[in-house]
Amino acid sequence: SGLAADTERSVLDLVLRVGEGMIATGAPVADVTAALLRLAAGYGVTNCHVDITFISISASIDREDDPITKMRVITVRTSDYSRMADLFAMVDEVAAGKLPLERAHGRLEQVLRTPHPYRRWVVTLALGVMAAGISGLLGGGWLVALVAATTTIVIDRTLRVLRRWGLPYLFQQAAGATVATMVAILILWAQDMFGWDRSALPPSLVVASGIVVLLAGMQLVGAAEDAISGYPLTAAAKSFEVALYTVGLVVGIGFMLDLGRRLGIPLYIGDVFGSAPDGLVQIACGAVIAGSWAVASYTRARSVPVVMLVGAVAAGLFFAIGSLWLGPAGSAFFAALGVGLLAGVIGDRGRLPSVVISVCGVTPMLPGLSIYAAMFAFIESGDMIGGAQLAVRALSIGLALAAGVTLGEYVATPLRSEMDRWERRVRRRARGARI
Repeated sequence: SGLAADTERSVLDLVLRVGEGMIATGAPVADVTAALLRLAAGYGVTNCHVDITFISISASIDREDDPITKMRVITVRTSDYSRMADLFAMVDEVAAGKLPLERAHGRLEQVLRTPHPYRRWVVTLALGVMAAGISGLLGGGWLVALVAATTTIVIDRTLRVLRRWGLPYLFQQAAGATVATMVAILILWAQDMFGWDRSALPPSLVVASGIVVLLAGMQLVGAAEDAISGYPLTAAAKSFEVALYTVGLVVGIGFMLDLGRRLGIPLYIGDVFGSAPDGLVQIACGAVIAGSWAVASYTRARSVPVVMLVGAVAAGLFFAIGSLWLGPAGSAFFAALGVGLLAGVIGDRGRLPSVVISVCGVTPMLPGLSIYAAMFAFIESGDMIGGAQLAVRALSIGLALAAGVTLGEYVATPLRSEMDRWERRVRRRARGARI
């Protein structure tokens, strides 16, 4: 590359630290790899090679006399979309020649030290609103929404304490599912003891709302994108992580249901899939769910309305397609396809990365109710066939969401390129008119 060794080492260190920050905040491996190569090329290092695994990132500069290789281990992972957007914006500045190397390290430190755009209690409140939206999407009334929101707030504060204690995430998922199911068991006990109307407060909707909140942010979409983009190692690791954490949910649900059955509490689930509200309510709830998860993941306020619009479109597509001719998995696929198209077309690396739109957009369709219904069938009645069918339903919805989003983003790539060319032509004509 013709650069001094010290300069190359400085560029390599910057590449590694930026990549670590991107992976830690939830960016897909393909996007991170492309961004890091652009970052290195922006400083004249065109012979840089980047290799990312699930827990580490290494980069090397290929030189004939003295190759340079460095590696960093990724120890912290969190959904922080504001920081992810800032890192992609920094890469864009470098690629445009607007950020000299001597200032880039200071800029990176500033990005990494910048506090979250919201306080932690705002995140907790957003998760509660998200649970209320999920309960409305599933057909619950205001009482269900209130109980679901309160339950989710308790779950979030409980998991915050467990994280401070250093408890592995698998057990955190199990603990969160246990709390949600415990609330449902208490509701079932109170309904049996005091003769409350079961239809006014279906416990299954409370549990399903909590489960969707716990499912949100998992690397389901990222795993599919990595697999299709040619990164099977990270895809396999992310898929295993999703499966493991889902097992944590199943264990927590199963433990509390079995405990309630042993205590003699009559378990009841009702017609869980027969009480969906009308289309307008589902669209509104989809917007609320997507926007709430965006806030909970520290997406900046100016981007939340865009995410809410995508969530509304996804919920509307899911309702329209499901009411016409397709089942849950088919409806989820085409709704996620729409989300992927929108994410690929309107996503802006520096302001609102496409992965933010994708993950938030598919959140309203996560199969929390199917997971709970499957465990209920296993525990309450020993219906292995019925439970297995519901488990397969949950799995097929999850896979359909991941596949639909990924395909939509790939289909949107040529559309985005054509839009960029059209925008450049318009700008050239505008400059010519001014001259």
